[in-house]
Amino acid sequence: MTARIVLLVTSPRLPAGLLTAQAWDVVRRFPVFAGADSELATAVSVAGGTVTVPAPESESVEQTLLAAAAEHGTAVWLAGPAGDEDLARRLGLRLAREPALAELELMYGSWDPPGARLLDAVEVMDRLVSPGGDPWKRQQTHDSLARYLLEESYEAYDAIAAGDLTALRDELGDVLLQVVLHARLAQELPDGERWDVDDVAGGLVAKMIRRNPHVFAGVQVDGIDDIVDNWEQIKAAERVESGAASGAGETPSPMDGIVLAQPALSLADKVLQRAGRAGVDVPLPQPDPADDPSTRLGAQLLELVAQARADGLDAEGALRRATLAYAAAVRTAATD
Repeated sequence: MTARIVLLVTSPRLPAGLLTAQAWDVVRRFPVFAGADSELATAVSVAGGTVTVPAPESESVEQTLLAAAAEHGTAVWLAGPAGDEDLARRLGLRLAREPALAELELMYGSWDPPGARLLDAVEVMDRLVSPGGDPWKRQQTHDSLARYLLEESYEAYDAIAAGDLTALRDELGDVLLQVVLHARLAQELPDGERWDVDDVAGGLVAKMIRRNPHVFAGVQVDGIDDIVDNWEQIKAAERVESGAASGAGETPSPMDGIVLAQPALSLADKVLQRAGRAGVDVPLPQPDPADDPSTRLGAQLLELVAQARADGLDAEGALRRATLAYAAAVRTAATD
């Protein structure tokens, strides 16, 4: 039977003991070697495996593994967090020249779960904001970063509008950077006010489950309109509960929770949408010759947005596309 050397690769982002049944079988049955002590090496030892860290002055690691494989049939190498590619390459070259010595097998004992690299993002940001990290990030506040969050969101929007999905991936990374940085700075708040990225993620998970009862609670819906109606009703109930918890005691309004800092056309669209869903019939302001030009213009623009909604159009998107087309025409004319 041909001897084999198993390079066991695991996810450094999972607890050390979470291995496949196949991986546990080989580390319990055969001698195991590692480049350094680690949580995984400890877990294997506790479970009854034998882990050896070759001393620096001992024979080469490759020779140690070959000798153990020849004696026991199989030798296992616990790859480090980076995968120990140099060792794998040296072993591969050696066995390519001398294939009778052993077979080289790559075995995955665990895999990164979806979202695992988010843990890396949190870890890197913690390093940047901790003492000895990046002075610029350490001196930022939520207020000082607000404009960057807005800028990065607009850049992501531009990528979507341009249909550039590669750029979108990059821009969403910049948006995520802002989220992770805000969360890390919040860890420095006083007791009672402090929160972190897990609180952000936990709140998001709870909100997604709460606002999608047709998925998580068996609520029956008849199409997208029902889903949207449920979403708005749940949000309204949340605002009532939030007001009661804060002691505000104010009567909930369909205007509650609207982001006032958004562009004026999209703000008008959202206000009209909320008013329509709430069944509140308030006439639109009519242009009056006695009003100043700015007031008349505002009334005319709001009426245009209302008409766009009635026609199923996005006023913000339409104006944006028209403006960009005009900008392209100006650019072309300026270069002729």
